Amino acid sequence: MSVYEVDRPTSQAPVGESTTHLRELTVELAARRDLAAAGPGEAATDAQHRRGKLTVRERLQLLFDEGTFTEIETLRRHRATGFGLEDRRPYTDGVVTGWGLVDGRRVFAYAHDFRIFGGALGEAHAQKIHKLMDLAEAAGAPLVSLNDGAGARIQEGISALAGYGGIFQRNVRSSGVIPQISVMLGPCAGGAAYSPSLTDFVFMVRSTSQMFVTGPDVVRAVTGEQVTHEELGGAEVHAARTGVAAFVHDDEETCLAEVRYLLSLLPANNREMAPELEPEDPVDRRCEALLDLVPAEARRSYDVRPVIAEIVDDGDFTEVHELWAPNVVCALARLGGQSVGIVANQPSVYAGVLDIEASQKAARFVQFCDAFNIPLVTLVDVPGFLPGVDQEHGGIIRHGAKLLYAYCDATVPRIQVILRKAYGGAYIVMDSRSIGCDLSFAWPSNEIAVMGAEGAANVVFRKQIAASDDPEATRARLIEEYRAELMHPYYAAERGLVDDVIDPADTRKVLIDALAMLRAKHRGGPARKHGNQPQ
Repeated sequence: MSVYEVDRPTSQAPVGESTTHLRELTVELAARRDLAAAGPGEAATDAQHRRGKLTVRERLQLLFDEGTFTEIETLRRHRATGFGLEDRRPYTDGVVTGWGLVDGRRVFAYAHDFRIFGGALGEAHAQKIHKLMDLAEAAGAPLVSLNDGAGARIQEGISALAGYGGIFQRNVRSSGVIPQISVMLGPCAGGAAYSPSLTDFVFMVRSTSQMFVTGPDVVRAVTGEQVTHEELGGAEVHAARTGVAAFVHDDEETCLAEVRYLLSLLPANNREMAPELEPEDPVDRRCEALLDLVPAEARRSYDVRPVIAEIVDDGDFTEVHELWAPNVVCALARLGGQSVGIVANQPSVYAGVLDIEASQKAARFVQFCDAFNIPLVTLVDVPGFLPGVDQEHGGIIRHGAKLLYAYCDATVPRIQVILRKAYGGAYIVMDSRSIGCDLSFAWPSNEIAVMGAEGAANVVFRKQIAASDDPEATRARLIEEYRAELMHPYYAAERGLVDDVIDPADTRKVLIDALAMLRAKHRGGPARKHGNQPQ
């Protein structure tokens, strides 16, 4: 018996009289299901394992709670002819679709089976995915795609290309409606790469997953450049250079475990709140370590990630795009059991300045949190926007405006905490009171100003310094006067631009209390189809 056929029971009954029993038909059904589950055979499975990859059903077992996955269209087969396709009609057509539970919550998933047609997408394959995406949207549940496919099925021509179009349309329709997560577990080439880029988060596995629009052979033929698959579109490239991959892991088991963890922080859809947990970490815990983690001197560097860990529940947070634009940190965590999104300047990288990539990274993260009812906490320690010809010509005005737009447009609870310096336009952009944050708190080390005292004194007192008998001494004196007059920690509080100056050790308690107060926040807006955000 081949993988494509099942022997049916035969009967010797006279024509027109059936003796086939329902039990026999059930045996046939079970045989067909077993064939579909087994896939194309042990040789193909061994080849998949030799590539360092799991099979499609092994992956689904890791993603879902044990015994909860319900598969649909298991017996679907393509109807294409030509190029030998009529003799190769395996069940599933190279993609497994269905739903199950992740930590007891319903999640939909489709997963390519690289053992069948290399996971390539044909008409029937695409229709299965379309069906599942429609169900996920209708049910209001997250969608996870496990990608391991060679692109469009060339033998099916334009029908395969049209299948991708249907996927892209559904990705966009579900954007901001249900969480969409793409997990890259093998190749993803050509037009297929655009579906993951339309989803909320992309996971990649080092050494085994690649994404590119044109492969190394095409690049070599057109440009003469010699490049490997990994160099062109490997996990490290997309994690650190392009920003396509939000998360990168060393193996599939760890990757899928982290997908499960991410789902635990997210709501099922945009009409619900993320699941809350009863916190074991005391909500009123004082964070004395913060007094030593952050230097009072504005010029001294430090890593903001231990600051985040000290504030959030159990020190546990998941950083998004850790390797891309590291001068800003975006993370999901819990505060008092409630999911929150954290945006923080990173003083240990470029002093925490905002540049083009950091603005893009933070803007998309803010938009995601706002779409799915996740409150935002912004930790500010920013000297400004990165100066330079490359930044200006690269469009820092346009890209910086993306972050400004994202914050101004966000309706979720928004809390700003100014840890140290907050200068110029970057202070405004980092969710200041003037653009609508609900509450702004500052540590006693805060400095809020148009620019640093040194630069400001050089501009304001330029003539006075030049006319002095001792310019350096005069400059030093005037810098201190400027700092004392306009940059002391209570200047903004006196003018109502921060709501309170707090003891850093109380930051966790203050944030949890504020989030509890803002839990039922509702803000309407003007009637419009959609805004025209900067691109």
